[in-house]
Amino acid sequence: MQPILEPLMKIAVLVAGLMTAAAYLVLVERWIAAWVQDRLGPNRVGIPLTKMRMFGLGQPIADGVKLLFKEQLTPSHVDRALFLAAPILIFVAAIAAFAVIPFGSAIPPEAFPTSWGITKPVSLEIAPNVDVGMIYVFAIGSIAVYGVVLGGWASNSKYSFLGGMRSSAQLISYELPLGLGILGVVAVAGSLRLDIIIEHQAQTGVWNLFTQPLGFVVFCVAGFAEAARLPFDLPEAEQELVGGYHTEYSGIKMMMYMVAEFLHMIAAAFLIVILFLGGWHLWGLTGSGDATGWIEVLLRVIVLLAKVMVVILFFMFARWSWPRFRFDQLMDIGWKVMIPWGLVNFVVVAAWVEFGDQASRLLRLPGEWSMAVVGWPALLISWLVITVLDPTAKRSDNRSTVQRP
Repeated sequence: MQPILEPLMKIAVLVAGLMTAAAYLVLVERWIAAWVQDRLGPNRVGIPLTKMRMFGLGQPIADGVKLLFKEQLTPSHVDRALFLAAPILIFVAAIAAFAVIPFGSAIPPEAFPTSWGITKPVSLEIAPNVDVGMIYVFAIGSIAVYGVVLGGWASNSKYSFLGGMRSSAQLISYELPLGLGILGVVAVAGSLRLDIIIEHQAQTGVWNLFTQPLGFVVFCVAGFAEAARLPFDLPEAEQELVGGYHTEYSGIKMMMYMVAEFLHMIAAAFLIVILFLGGWHLWGLTGSGDATGWIEVLLRVIVLLAKVMVVILFFMFARWSWPRFRFDQLMDIGWKVMIPWGLVNFVVVAAWVEFGDQASRLLRLPGEWSMAVVGWPALLISWLVITVLDPTAKRSDNRSTVQRP
């Protein structure tokens, strides 16, 4: 029964964990927003039917119940089939992306009682050993664009339609640097499987952040844009557009859009940690080979989730600290900065893969550290070149240097 029960149990745990995480990350973000803005955040809603407030931990439950029981209003002028399908599509795509994301290393069969009949390692991944894991993540992630476009189109409103058009332009544009950011990682690891990428970093002891800082910057910026987080939240821009492409949505349909947004942020955080921050690896604590028991497995899960939480907190602090880009600035960053930087990073990594051994002997450094000697100057030179070629980048007011009459 292991081949049948194992994936079903994983799916149940994953869906329940993601829904709970999305609900309480909203609360965490509201606390951070209140702290940044020097005010009080949610702190009064506690356990229902009691006087226990518990620091506002009941707020996500109250918000969820409110949205579930809110009137399901569907405007008469919309394309009803597409209008209902759009939030479902983006929500399902956001969850499906986690199928190939490992949440730790495999649990050896020796860690289970013999009476359970488990003879194979239990991978902490719903779909283990998928050789095209990264391609699957990108393919599923691109489906989110259809949810945005359909939401704006099916609303039969020029306001929502224009919001959907500029949102789809942003998401499609930043898929290119997002893909370029991982090419160097895939070239070095020699695989598209996320677990093998983690194992490569663990075995060498050097995270890709140190060897490919330019790729890390490109992927992080593109991850912000794909998750539609400030300063790249043009798809929603809630202070200005009242929702943009999902202006006509309310109730449970609106909640599906909001949950999908947080799931995209969580997925981006997982990918950043796995691709560039070593995944579950931590020097002197988690080891680099196969896990041998429950303690080592739990340590790796805790380390991975702790790193992901740190990245998510960075996403949240960035949202409440930086102003939003204008649309022309957002597109310029994607096409004129991130794509060239991604190409430069791939060329540098490809050259190192080809001539890395000779460079290591010349520099008298281990192979991975010789790559770091090349990677950091590549980041600095790329930043200097962009600054020189774009005079407006040196101006704090973002105005053109052309004098108008």
